Amino acid sequence: MLVTAYLVFVVLLASCLGLELSRCRAKPPGRACSNPSFLRFQLDFYQVYFLALAADWLQAPYLYKLYQHYHFLEGQIAILYVCGLASTVLFGLVASSLVDWLGRKKSCVLFSLTYSLCCLTKLSRDYFMLLVGRALGGLSTALLFSAFEAWYIHEHMERHDFPAEWIPATFARAAFWNHVLAVVAGVAAEAVACWVGLGPVAPFVAAIPLLGLAGALALHNWGENYDRQRAFSRTCAGGLRCLLSDRRVLLLGTIQALFESVIFIFVFLWTPVLDPYGAPLGIIFSSFMAASLLGSSLYRIATSKRYHLQPMHLLSLAVLIVVFSLFMLTFSTSPGQESPVESFIAFLLIELACGLYFPSMSFLRRKVIPETEQAGVLNWFRVPLHLLACLGLLVLHDSDRKTGTRNMFSICSAVMVMALLAVVGLFTVED
Repeated sequence: MLVTAYLVFVVLLASCLGLELSRCRAKPPGRACSNPSFLRFQLDFYQVYFLALAADWLQAPYLYKLYQHYHFLEGQIAILYVCGLASTVLFGLVASSLVDWLGRKKSCVLFSLTYSLCCLTKLSRDYFMLLVGRALGGLSTALLFSAFEAWYIHEHMERHDFPAEWIPATFARAAFWNHVLAVVAGVAAEAVACWVGLGPVAPFVAAIPLLGLAGALALHNWGENYDRQRAFSRTCAGGLRCLLSDRRVLLLGTIQALFESVIFIFVFLWTPVLDPYGAPLGIIFSSFMAASLLGSSLYRIATSKRYHLQPMHLLSLAVLIVVFSLFMLTFSTSPGQESPVESFIAFLLIELACGLYFPSMSFLRRKVIPETEQAGVLNWFRVPLHLLACLGLLVLHDSDRKTGTRNMFSICSAVMVMALLAVVGLFTVED
């Protein structure tokens, strides 16, 4: 398993590098890329944002392993994950209003503080302290995905008066480098976990200086900006009306809830499936991120002027790949007949599908959901998504870990078949 992991990682990395180099040679630079003021502003944003993302990714490979290292049972670990999911959705519902009221810069600094505290709780073996850490992690995640983007857009439009069409270029580049950071973070997590001497807690300790530096740079280099507070009840009411009045929006929400809830369960399961066979968790995680980056690169190629494939078709392909992968996992995790290499390949296919799914879903949301209602609709999308993931983690595992894992993959397969039917329904409405 060790040799397979490193070999797959090198092959995926080479494939991603080849695709990106060919794309860069074929794509002429845009006007935004040659504007010195814009580039300086972009750099100020990226310095802070990328440090925050790197700290977040650094913790991902060893979270389950850390709880296992503290000798918690799988059911107890599942509750810790559920606590994190629940806090993410609860804080996510109010994050935008909190950021507008507190200020975007202060919210980014608050993210650094709360996430640092979350990392410090990992040094404790006390279960209640770890639950508190998961709650802090949920708040930090909600701030990460709201405060930074809100700060950038306000500064871009209001303070610097750059063209609005340059905003997608900034976040497209950020999405690419986010994948790269995730790949590097997996390798770094593997290195510090093996060499520092702290074991699985080492990546969490290593993330704290990155978070501190991100907060310090934001505090020193960024200006503050605010926005008028939006009525949360009005936002949610408008989103619910949009969701119920447009069948396309309802189907899109169904696909998102089913697909992403399965991905959350996959995040929980990959470590206990592969770790018993000596898998290097950091390298495995980097391979997953490289596969996702490969999927994103294939998405950009498939939707280019040369091939003209529609995001809807790529969304369908992503769902089909996950259905196939979950059927593979149902057999490769069968008690007494486990095949870790097959499971690893299936996990890589799921990550490849994620690389196709997320840009496809982002495009379809912009196309189908009115801009004024997107925040409210997305709030409603998150509720069944996290509810399904929490129910899966709490209910689907039985007392026998191996049987429970296989049963979970079986039920996830059925869930993804339902997502596939929703995709077919969306095709019917589109036609």
